[in-house]
Formats: sequence, C-alpha cells, structure tokens
Amino acid sequence: MTAYEPTPPPGAAPAAYDAVVLAGGAARRLGGVDKPGLRVGGRALLDRVLGACADARATVVVADPRPTARPVRWAREDPPGGGPLAALDAGLRHTTADTVVVLSADLPFLHEATVHTLLATLGPAPDAAGALLTDADGRDQPLVAAYRAAALRSELAALTEEHGALTGLPLRRLTGALDLTRVPDPVASFDCDTWDDLATARARIREHGHVLDEWISAAKDELGIDLDVDIKVLLDLARDAAHGVARPAAPLTTFLVGYAAGRAQGGPEAVAEASRKAAALAQRWADEAAAAQADAAPDATRDATPGTRPDAG
Repeated sequence: MTAYEPTPPPGAAPAAYDAVVLAGGAARRLGGVDKPGLRVGGRALLDRVLGACADARATVVVADPRPTARPVRWAREDPPGGGPLAALDAGLRHTTADTVVVLSADLPFLHEATVHTLLATLGPAPDAAGALLTDADGRDQPLVAAYRAAALRSELAALTEEHGALTGLPLRRLTGALDLTRVPDPVASFDCDTWDDLATARARIREHGHVLDEWISAAKDELGIDLDVDIKVLLDLARDAAHGVARPAAPLTTFLVGYAAGRAQGGPEAVAEASRKAAALAQRWADEAAAAQADAAPDATRDATPGTRPDAG
C-alpha cells in the first residue's frame, strides 16, 4: 500500500447522485465478525464510508439495520446473504438518481474527494456506464464506483432473465458487460478483508500529518457536529495561549472559543472570529508579560549602590 494521501477533489461540484452501500457480507476471512462495525480511528468502518458519501441525495445501506452516524435507508436482499449482485439490486430499487455511487462498507481511507473524483470522471464520458477505482495491483474495484443507474438496471435485469435470479452471481458478471472508465487509486480502494488489513489501516491513520484530521473527523462524528473549521487557526490559538498565558490555557481557550461560536449559532466564520479575538487577547497578555520582564530587568544606567538613582544630586 502506498502512503496515505486522499484523492484531491475535482474543481466542479458533483452532480446529484444516490449512494448504495453494501454492508451485509459474511466476512469469512475475518471469522464472520461484524466487519462494518469494526473500528478504525475510533469510527466504525461503515460510518467512515457513510461520511464519504454524505452529500448523496439518498443513501441506501443493504444490511440489517444498526445505529449509524447519520440517517440512511435500509434494504436487504432476499434471501439475506445472496451475494453482491443481489444486494446491489435490492439497494438500487430504493434509488431514483440518474447516477449511483456503489460502495462496500470496509473502505477505511475513502474520502468525499474520492467520490467526487469518480463522479467527475463519469460526467464527461457519455458512452461510459461507470467509473471505478483500481487498486495497487491494477485490479478493478467495482464496489468503489459511480455508475449510470440505467445501465445497472438494464444489466441486472438481463442477468436475472438469463440465470433466473441474481443470488450467488459474482460481480464480474455485471462489470464485464459494462463500458467502464478506470481511476487508479491504491489508497481509497484499500479494503479490510483480513485482520492484517485492519491492523494496517489502524496504523496508517496515525501517521504524522494525518492523525489530527482523522481525530477531528472521529470527534465530530461522536459529538454529532457537522462543522468544518480551520485546524491551523485553532492550533495557532492554542500555541499563543500556552506561550502567552500558561500551558493549561491552551485547551481551556479552545473550548471557550467553541462554546462562544456555538452560542452565536455560527459556522466556521463564527469559530474564526472567536479565535481571532482570543488570539488577540493572548497576544496582549504576552505583551504585558514582556513589558513586566523589561521593567524588572536591571537598568544599565543604574548605580551599583542599592537605593541610589543616576539623577540624584
């Protein structure tokens, strides 16, 4: 696996889309555990994937219902455990958008930017039925893809007519018949099929340069906060408060800034304004401390004898 770097976002905003997340697999290589509920960076794998498609018009999760970080619609293939094509068909029945993003529930490094890249890649290719990621070995990952819904429905119907049902059919029966555009991305396509994969994912998100973003995302999910803030501004504020006032002032000041922004019922702008005011206050404290030190320093013009003044006559 390559270094952990999310796909850069495309310039244009994505077109409206629905999302189908397949989360009902048997996870045999993990001993049958509840794979979507396994945690990476303190967040369930399913919640991480749902965060990546948060701007979908509708999100359908094909699995038995469970608590999730954001509301979704639930669906189930009949019979349960009928395989990915049966699950995809069950989820697709609850979508109405012309474009559908199809995702598995075990993608720890999937970001919204990756979803937007897939949508942007599919948009200008009218003859393509979909755009999907390929992994580090160049293999197709059809469960990290954006598809034209009409193409999926047509091919699923053809497969049902040919085989009588979709139960047990592999995904390649679907993707092999579609004209697909491929987007190499060895990071976002990384999935957790084994315990080693899970250990790798848990180690990767703690790499320097990414751990703070991951922690903030996890904390926002846990606290039910949907707010983008400038992390650098808050870190600079914490530094200024620690240096200009005292070390414990750093976390207390950032808490007060968040509380003030919340009371103002503002968004990122309210956080930035409260941070600016607090940083200015911390600077005034630092200036006063520096002035006090200067006042207390020995004056080079003073007489060495205590109590005397240079201007004494």
